[in-house]
Amino acid sequence: MKAPTPRNPESTALPRSVSTLSVRHVLGWIIFIVGALLICREIWEHFIQRDQRVFDALLGGSIAAGATALGTIPVLLSRQLSDRVQDTLLGFGAGVMLAACSFSLIVPGVAAATAQGAGPWQAAGIVGGGILLGGLLIYLIDRFVPHEHFIKGMEGHMALRLRRAWLFVIAIALHNVPEGLAIGAAYGGTDALRASALATGIAIQDVPEGLVVAVALLSAGYSRAFAVTLGALSGLVEPIAAVLGASVITLSVQLLPWGLAFAAGAMLFVISHEMIPESHRKGHEAFATGGLMVGFVVMMTLDTALG
Repeated sequence: MKAPTPRNPESTALPRSVSTLSVRHVLGWIIFIVGALLICREIWEHFIQRDQRVFDALLGGSIAAGATALGTIPVLLSRQLSDRVQDTLLGFGAGVMLAACSFSLIVPGVAAATAQGAGPWQAAGIVGGGILLGGLLIYLIDRFVPHEHFIKGMEGHMALRLRRAWLFVIAIALHNVPEGLAIGAAYGGTDALRASALATGIAIQDVPEGLVVAVALLSAGYSRAFAVTLGALSGLVEPIAAVLGASVITLSVQLLPWGLAFAAGAMLFVISHEMIPESHRKGHEAFATGGLMVGFVVMMTLDTALG
């Protein structure tokens, strides 16, 4: 009987290029995580601990992130959410953000510019310029950073080369950054009550937003655990952006009207470019519009009562 041929251990080994690539990936992630932790420590020591406004912005952004995570919980119990409900919730979120832009960012921005000595036309020009710059930044990110929308599909250069899950992650991050910037700008430059009203309104609309994100991920074919986890983690962008927005504004009072208007412009771009079109694509425009109007009234009421 012929003896079996000894197995060559090299035949089952991974190619050297694959092994080297894996090692590089691990080292890259280690360097990234260590660098991120060091940056977070520096931000904590030099900004958050030294200025109550930045700390309040971190707290407000964290509450909004928690609201996003809260919204994903129903997906653990049931994956059913009709398109009509999703569109209504998207419209509600758009209404909240639209009112927040108007009453919590643009109006205080004009007031801040006027208080610094600007005339009516100059104040309008400052706030208008800030709005356009904020919208331009989000447009450039949306144009060149690869990501995938739940309905429109892939956008941005190199999108086909990234895993679909990462495209969703990037899209969610792009959506949440303006909200975090708005919270940071409010705490960094307006009074605490007005900033709290803004953060509360964003947190309220983040609950249905988290639910919509998780359900959309389920509909895209991802597991229930993945959808809930990613939906919950998507809100973590908000406290980071909130700290960034508050830190920039606290550097100089002259940046206040620009910062408020910039955050408003970023939010307006997301509302017009993402939320409203997404809520009108499935034939439930009336429900989406109704949700928008209710959300606008809710945020207006919060700003009037608390601000």
